Formats: sequence, C-alpha cells, structure tokens
Amino acid sequence: MKTQFLVETLTYDQGNLIQESVVDTEGKNLYLSGCFMQAETKNRNGRIYPITEMQNAVARLTEQIKQTGGVWGELDHPPSLQVASDRVSHVIQELRVEGNNVYGKAKILNTPMGQIAKVLITESGVKPGVSSRGAGEVNEQGIVSGFNLITVDIVGTPSCASAYPTSIYESLDESVKGRRILTLAESVQEDQSAQKYLVTEIKKWLDSSLFVKK
Repeated sequence: MKTQFLVETLTYDQGNLIQESVVDTEGKNLYLSGCFMQAETKNRNGRIYPITEMQNAVARLTEQIKQTGGVWGELDHPPSLQVASDRVSHVIQELRVEGNNVYGKAKILNTPMGQIAKVLITESGVKPGVSSRGAGEVNEQGIVSGFNLITVDIVGTPSCASAYPTSIYESLDESVKGRRILTLAESVQEDQSAQKYLVTEIKKWLDSSLFVKK
C-alpha cells in the first residue's frame, strides 16, 4: 500500500468545540478546545482509524508537545505535510485520548494568520471546525494503518457537510480586498504596529464577505 496524505475534518458541533478567552501573563488570549479527532468511526472520507493507530499517533505528538512546548497549526489546510511558519495561526498545547475521541486545546496566536482566525471566529458569526493533517496507508476497506499525525488545523465548515467550501485562502484570493489582506499579512509579520492595521482590513473584508451572516 502507498502512503497517502490524510485530511479529516470535524465541524464545530461535531467536535463540541469551545472558545475560551483567558487572561494570563500575556494578556487576553483566545483558545479553541474540544474533540479534534475520532477513531473507530467511518468518517466522511470513508476512512476508519483504529483506536490503536490513533493512540500511537497522539502519543508521538504529545511527546513533541512536551519537548517543544507545543505543535504549530495553520488556518486552513495547505497541500503538504509541512507546517509553514509564515502560515501558522495557532499552537496545540494539549492532546489526550478519551474513549474513541481525541480531545485537544489550541491557543490562537498573534500572528497575521492568527489574527485572521481570531476575527473570523469572534466577529464573523461563522463557527470554525478542526481538521487533522497526517499520512498513512489505507486498505480497500478504508482502514488506516501507519498513521503519522502532523498537526490539527483550523478550518471554516458550514452546517451542511456537502457544502464544504474550497478554502479560506482561495476565497480571499477571489476578491481585491482579499488579495490585499494576504499581501498585508505576509508583510507585517515582524511589525506589531502594522498588525493592528491588518485587523482593521480584515474587519472591512468581513463586512462584505460570505463569512458574515446576514
């Protein structure tokens, strides 16, 4: 069997996700917590992750969290297993297996993509989903083996699974304001004062985008 690029998504409701605002030494931070992955259940992609595969994958990533302080994730999925530092929106701080579910907690970062994620989560009215990114082999029955979990990303998911959007990046690219935001996000990574302007531009874009509920 050939190793495949595996992406699995849970909607906000499926994962029972919770948005937490916590005041700590760094100020007010936003966290996203809940069920990040599920084992022993055929998902929308027709794949089944045995609990032993999920436990081993989570154990490896948990060890990485202990050693490095966390695992980076991105806003929406890139087309590769590598996590790009300029696209990081959050850091996964906790992962644990309970029954057939994997629960986690992620801190939304003050990066350009993290700021976009914050505005989308708190001001657009759209509930985010989470989506695991990894690699493994899949047999004819859809059972996954040799699962290597890389990270869990934040994605935009509608209430209807069949109406899954293309991607936030692609949606941004389709508008003049969207391209302006992406260009600005890439250019202000080292300039905190300019990042405030980025947030203003995101809010303006949301006012005229499909992410806003009318």
